Amino acid sequence: MAVARRSRNRDNGATAAIVADSEPKEAMTTAEASAWATEHVGYVVTPSNIAYLVNYGLIPAASTTSGELRVFKHDLSSYYSSRNGHREQAFKRQLGEDIDWALSFEQYKEAETTKHVHRLHPYKGKFIPQLVEYFLDSHTDDSKTYPVFAPGDVILDPFCGSGTTLVQANELGMHAVGIDVSKFNAMISNLKLARVDLAALEESAAKAAAAIEADNLGQRARQFEEALLRELSDFNAAHFPRGKFRMKVRSGAIDEDSYGAAKQLEFLWRYHSLTEEYGVDNSIPEGADNFMESWYHQSELSEIHTAEAVIATIEDSSIRDVLRLILSRTIRSCRATTHSDLATLIKPVTETYYCGKHSQICKPLFSILSWWNRYAKDTIKRLVQFAELRTDTRQFCLTGDSRTLDILDELKQTAPKLASTAKKQGVAGIFSSPPYVGMIDYHEQHAYAYELFGLPRNDDAEIGPLSGGKGKAARDAYVRGIADVLINCRTVMRNDWDVFLVANDKFGLYPLIAEQAGMEIVKEYRRPVLNRAEGDKGAYGESIFHMKGRKLLDA
Repeated sequence: MAVARRSRNRDNGATAAIVADSEPKEAMTTAEASAWATEHVGYVVTPSNIAYLVNYGLIPAASTTSGELRVFKHDLSSYYSSRNGHREQAFKRQLGEDIDWALSFEQYKEAETTKHVHRLHPYKGKFIPQLVEYFLDSHTDDSKTYPVFAPGDVILDPFCGSGTTLVQANELGMHAVGIDVSKFNAMISNLKLARVDLAALEESAAKAAAAIEADNLGQRARQFEEALLRELSDFNAAHFPRGKFRMKVRSGAIDEDSYGAAKQLEFLWRYHSLTEEYGVDNSIPEGADNFMESWYHQSELSEIHTAEAVIATIEDSSIRDVLRLILSRTIRSCRATTHSDLATLIKPVTETYYCGKHSQICKPLFSILSWWNRYAKDTIKRLVQFAELRTDTRQFCLTGDSRTLDILDELKQTAPKLASTAKKQGVAGIFSSPPYVGMIDYHEQHAYAYELFGLPRNDDAEIGPLSGGKGKAARDAYVRGIADVLINCRTVMRNDWDVFLVANDKFGLYPLIAEQAGMEIVKEYRRPVLNRAEGDKGAYGESIFHMKGRKLLDA
């Protein structure tokens, strides 16, 4: 795994003290740059680290005719005194000096942390693939002093979510079994790993797109949207000029809330005029008793049901299910809400509104067609990318309660070859991220998919759901639930097995969990989480608890 790692610097002021070099801008070889940087930052910077900075665009390469990589001293100086260095120190001040900055994976761009099939569908609470890879692969460093797993091992994820562990296990040549209480989560995981006829998938996606485009209500809504967008473009250019408006807000010349509200009202008359002109009804019935009717305009509902009717006719089950995943991703983006409320729905939006995220008047969506086309193309591209990386190993996610599921028996029925491998060699260990206490209702986050596709829900079996709160009773139940999962997983483990659990343990529950499961925490890794999906941008950290267990703990 190509991860640039460095020794941690215990001198808080070393990085911040670096200033731009005043010497002539002489280009240095990577060896010279390594020596210079090591002296100035107070920890070892290798020539490979310098090359990494250039390869990932963090500093420019100096122009040279020798063919040897060279860099400018002032670029290195600027980098080490830049936002990243200050960010590390800020996180350590808030979270503690013992956080392992190498586990921040700050060097990876979003395209890499959401690579290939990892972004087939949105999912709250998933970890990045680089974190899984770090603990599963064979590399060692100052923190990970010995490899725990090896190619050919069987890995178990009893809180499989959207399948990140399973996908990365495949990349690394390992087998993997997932379990998730949510049928839709298991569907996401298994489709990421499915072998699909991509040409047939593309043809079927185009067939669904044609049906959506021909939908009568959808056609009218798209004509209305085109006219609305022209009006919005002119209005926003006049009242919210790019750059200038934000500068005036920052300087205090404009009060954003009052100005935005006034301009929202000013534009509404034109919005209502267009709805009458094009004969569209964008209202949402009040008091609707299901998710679809509560969060989608009538034109969208018509297109959604048109698409699902076409998908239902597809005979190949794998293609049919991938199309349903595309449709689910599409309609998640098309809910009648503001741009800032997609993660946590507040109330349906049926009119134009002032959008603080984009600093202008925005509109909800009235058609799914453009998003269907976008996601269909993106899905096929990501499946192609993963097909070039995948190994000839087996992975499958079971649907069930990890506390009580007979893992091998269920696996025999759904993935017999994987069951045979797991039984023969035993499961090497667990890498998983259990739910956090009182944070997410995992079925509810995909309520639209359950409703549209008629999937059975199993909300009562969730551990630590948002609806259960964070009080003492909820925490006690959580400890018992996670411990019971580990005890049940013991039945398929080989002797001397390893468990890695990723958690933000702000209540200090994991020592209790380990005790109740008859296990021992042998190490706790603490990492900063730099890029969170939700609105809280403060310093946030999580722990990776490495536990050890033996198959037979009781006499």
